[in-house]
Amino acid sequence: MSTDMPSSDHPEVPSASTDQEASFAETALKLGGKSDEEARRTGAIDKADDQVEQLFQPQYQTVNSPAHLAIWDRRFPIDLFQSTTEPTSHDTQKVMDDSIDVVNRHRDAGSLMDGQRKITDEVLGDLAAVGYWGLLVDREHGGSGASFRSFAPFLTRMAMADPTIAGLASVHGCIGAVDPVRTFGNQDQKQRYLSKLANGEQLSAFALTEPNAGSDLTALRTTAVRKGNHFLVNGEKLFITNVVPGRTIGLVCLIDNAPAVLICDLPKEENDQFQLRKYGLWALKHTFNQGIVFKDFPVPVENLLEPIRGNGLTIAYHGLNLGRVALCANAAGTMRLMMASMLPWAKFRKTYGAAIARRELVLRRLGRLAGLIVACDALVAWCSTLIDAGYRGEMECIVAKIFGSESQKEAAIEFCMKTHGGRSFLHGHSFGDNVHEYLAPCIYEGEGEMLGMAFFKSLVKHHGTQYFEPVGKALQKAGIKRPNPLNPAHAWALKGAAWPYAKWMMGEYLRPKTKALLPAMPSPLAEHAEYAADALQRSPREISRTMRKHQLKLADRQCRMAELSARIQNYIVILCTSLYAANQQDEVVRQAADIAAQDLTRSLTGKRPTDQYFRATTKLGEAIVEGGFQSIASLKPDDILMSYTNS
Repeated sequence: MSTDMPSSDHPEVPSASTDQEASFAETALKLGGKSDEEARRTGAIDKADDQVEQLFQPQYQTVNSPAHLAIWDRRFPIDLFQSTTEPTSHDTQKVMDDSIDVVNRHRDAGSLMDGQRKITDEVLGDLAAVGYWGLLVDREHGGSGASFRSFAPFLTRMAMADPTIAGLASVHGCIGAVDPVRTFGNQDQKQRYLSKLANGEQLSAFALTEPNAGSDLTALRTTAVRKGNHFLVNGEKLFITNVVPGRTIGLVCLIDNAPAVLICDLPKEENDQFQLRKYGLWALKHTFNQGIVFKDFPVPVENLLEPIRGNGLTIAYHGLNLGRVALCANAAGTMRLMMASMLPWAKFRKTYGAAIARRELVLRRLGRLAGLIVACDALVAWCSTLIDAGYRGEMECIVAKIFGSESQKEAAIEFCMKTHGGRSFLHGHSFGDNVHEYLAPCIYEGEGEMLGMAFFKSLVKHHGTQYFEPVGKALQKAGIKRPNPLNPAHAWALKGAAWPYAKWMMGEYLRPKTKALLPAMPSPLAEHAEYAADALQRSPREISRTMRKHQLKLADRQCRMAELSARIQNYIVILCTSLYAANQQDEVVRQAADIAAQDLTRSLTGKRPTDQYFRATTKLGEAIVEGGFQSIASLKPDDILMSYTNS
């Protein structure tokens, strides 16, 4: 199997401004002295983002999203941070319940995995028979038409049964072929594909990543050249989950030097035109994650998805937000499995004559773990509410992805592993067998800090375009590289461009903003919500000051952008978690939210934990030991490995 790619597979990336004026990112980088190639490549990504925006009604675009309005608007949109629930139809609920039953039945019978420790075809087929793969497909084409508010929390339930199968629902329905065809396909394409995708006849994947193209999608090299009624595809894809012969994939490639998406039916067996690149991979080991090599692979021209606006990158970005929320939902379920594994061990394991379930350190871990779980639940409920309401949710879904993946990592290492001790590394132990599964979400669906910078870019883009770009262009026109406001010539050159920004600054400092009008909430949660809302409203000054300080060199200040972004994300998590928990009747859930908010606040302020905090956390841990965390009550405890006689 050859991996060599001919020179024709290395085309020039088209300029981001071929059909419209240059994007904000491209303009800023050029003004900042970056090379034409870097500006052009970054501009291409920024342009794709702009085109995704145009798919949404203006009131649902990023500038009108909760995260953006909370910082830049003068009135705090507290109602947009509230999550809502929607009753799941009887038919859809049955599909969900039956799907859980399928997984539990196979797990109990020992038939969930085959000899290679992969999910068996029988399980996939049984899930298809009950409608699992069609949850996000509309009823017209044989699916359940589930709302995302129903689908996302269901993934948490499924992750408690089996995280891999929960992940496959996201791969297939959110970032696989379902979302591209459902959203961008024409009537013929929907008719040909959606029913097969819904009934499980065709399981799907999305082939985007390449050996040279991860976060930099302008480095795509896979090409498709039309010849008669087919495109001939050449190139290589890497790290494609759920791909085996016979599956359907959404393939991102270059057609006429522009990104495009083809829906491809893979052959039942490998051949000269289609081969799989197999490699050892620690993560995702219970499903197939492989590379694909194409050599003159034919795809019918009618399988090209043609969005009204944009190109293939527009299609690729659209489904990512659904996948990010699904990842957070999966993390919420997986962390519940960790908690369920910690409890029997903590009750069994004795040190110095007492079970470690009575030790403060273990109780603190359980309390903090509960806080992370509730915060993930809150983000899933909030983001899915926004998506169903019509919002793009780019910034909000990034927050969910980063927090969910980082929480799962912390839970695995700091809470689960340290509580189980040396037995964590035994073969057959849930931690030892799955540690890479716990860590991998920090990378896929976008590496956390890289996504954090994307969050920051979305946050400052409108402000930069409105106030900083005119100043930069004025400086460029006047030939001024280092502006000095005390220089009359410089001041004259900037007189028109700088006035709007000066006016904004005066308003920011002289006109008080409207405080967030919080709903009736328990006192501790109200304090957290008020703190977070106030901090978000104060953020514009620091953000704008950072932009003013670094100006056109801001793109090179990655550490500062990542730090500012993380802080703002934490404020959002505190606010959402507090509002979510206030609507829950379970007092343990409310206490867990309080602990999560305290932990996040200390990470922002640098204050040491108080004795009162330790008492609250260990008290919560005690309630969990006594069975107070109701959502894990149905989970079967793990076997205790290398047990001994307590005497």
